[in-house]
This record gives sequence, structure tokens and C-alpha cells, in this order.
Amino acid sequence: MLQDKTILLVDDEPKIRILLRDFLEKEGYKIMEASDGRQALELFHSRIQEIDMLLLDVMIPEYDGWTVCREIRKVSQVPIIMLTARAEDFDEVHGFEIGADDYIKKPVKPTVLVARLKAFFRRQDKGSLREKPLEFGELMIDTGCHQVKVGMEEISLSPTEYSILITLVQNCRQIVSREQLIRQVWGYDYYGGLRTVDTHINRLRIKLKTKGDAITTIRGFGYKFEG
Repeated sequence: MLQDKTILLVDDEPKIRILLRDFLEKEGYKIMEASDGRQALELFHSRIQEIDMLLLDVMIPEYDGWTVCREIRKVSQVPIIMLTARAEDFDEVHGFEIGADDYIKKPVKPTVLVARLKAFFRRQDKGSLREKPLEFGELMIDTGCHQVKVGMEEISLSPTEYSILITLVQNCRQIVSREQLIRQVWGYDYYGGLRTVDTHINRLRIKLKTKGDAITTIRGFGYKFEG
């Protein structure tokens, strides 16, 4: 339920924080706020068990959004949505490479933001209802608790990486196009480039180690999970 979701909102512009906080609280979310990167990290580490998502501006004082994202990914796979007024493609790809789950360009439309949050949390809640583990040789996916193992080693995946893996597994040995992955994983009309998918796939392959080659590239079409 939305009332159980707590979001850490990190932005150095008070007007933006007030706008988004008021809108999100009306939608039933609990909001924590930070105005710079140092404060964000301190708050996150002190309340880590309570925070369900970060809305993280890129251009913030002390530590920028990239640094905050990297530091959080060392200890947690909590969903992170980056906010930025910059339009460079590099920013988007770089954000995904360091572990961000989504990317929204400013000015942020509150209604669009809420739609994305609802879709994101809805996918998470839907996934948690499945209980039967999926096994493909050394790869085991416990859909009840979103746990992934290769052999005896537990693999830490971000929510987006996990969703991509589940989508490919559910279509085992079938080609899944980049467009299909965007629709299934992001759950909205995404206006970024298809490189977003490629970046996440590359990260996923690395994390899956010996099972990374189970995800094959079908040039000109998309990807396939071979099992």
C-alpha cells in the first residue's frame, strides 16, 4: 500500500522540494527530505530500514547525485530515481551505469512522477506475490523475496535489473526486443534511448557471473534468455 512507502527526496531547491513533497503526501507517501548529498547519505544510513525509494537530484551541493547513488549502491539496492535539468545523453547512461533505476528530466511534472512511482511499486508488489523459486542450472530466483543466487552465492540486483531478468526468464528461449523490455520493466511511455536497456543488460550479465552468458544478444532484434 502507498501509505507504507517512504521516499527520501533529495534536492537543493526548496521550492521543488515543497512542490513534490506536498503532491506526494497527498497521494499517501511519507516523505523525508535532504538538501545536499552529505545530508542525504547521513539520513539514508540512519534510516535505511525505513526508506523505500530515493528521488535524487543530480546537481546538489557537498556530494553530487552520482556520488550519493554510488555510495548507496555499496550497501543497498533501494530504488533510485535520478532528477536532472541537464539534457545530455551521457547523464542518462551514466546514471544507469552506476545503479540508478530511472531517470526523469526537470521540470518534473508531479502527475507524471506519481504515475511512475505507482507503476514501480505496483510491479514490486506484484512480483512479491509469487512464491515458487525458478531454477536454471546454477541460477535460482526466489520470486517470493526477490532473491537471486548463482550456485551458493547471493547476487545483489537493483529492482530494475531484477525486473529485466524476470522478464527474460518468463520468455525463456524467446527473443525479447528492447522495446518490449522498456514496456515491461519501466511500465510507461519511455522517451529515452534504447541504450538504456543495453546498459542494464551489460550490468546484469556481469553480476550473474558464470550465468551471464545465458543472456544472449540477437543482433537487430533484442535479447534472449537461454536458461
